[in-house]
Amino acid sequence: MAMWVFGYGSLVWNPGFAHDARLVGFVRDYRRVFYQGSTDHRGTPEFPGRTVTLEHQPGATCWGVAYKISKEQDKQTALEYLEVREKQYDENIYLDLYTDSSPKTPAVQNVMVYLATTNKESNQNYLGPAPLDEMAKYHVYLT
Repeated sequence: MAMWVFGYGSLVWNPGFAHDARLVGFVRDYRRVFYQGSTDHRGTPEFPGRTVTLEHQPGATCWGVAYKISKEQDKQTALEYLEVREKQYDENIYLDLYTDSSPKTPAVQNVMVYLATTNKESNQNYLGPAPLDEMAKYHVYLT
């Protein structure tokens, strides 16, 4: 059985793992937000940079790319890679993926998605909302 992984940030253009297919689509009831802190590739422990996560919001949609991984060895390798790359995200959820050609019926069911929760016990790097100008100013400072 194939495994599908949904990317909504840098996974869109840089998945970093072998895959058999790539499908552009969207998930329902989630929106992309810059609420997650990163202490390794977008900042430091003292000054975490912001990365995207998904926030549940009924009626919202988030576009991205789903990757199909069929071979057992490729699945294992992808999961090991993603556990390191996405280590600052504290939850995996499974959502349905829709496409332009299939907006009412899922094109793929149970696509794995990494996201950051607001739970400070399991996700110490959650930053939460901030004014846009503050986020932009901070990002420019880090780069």
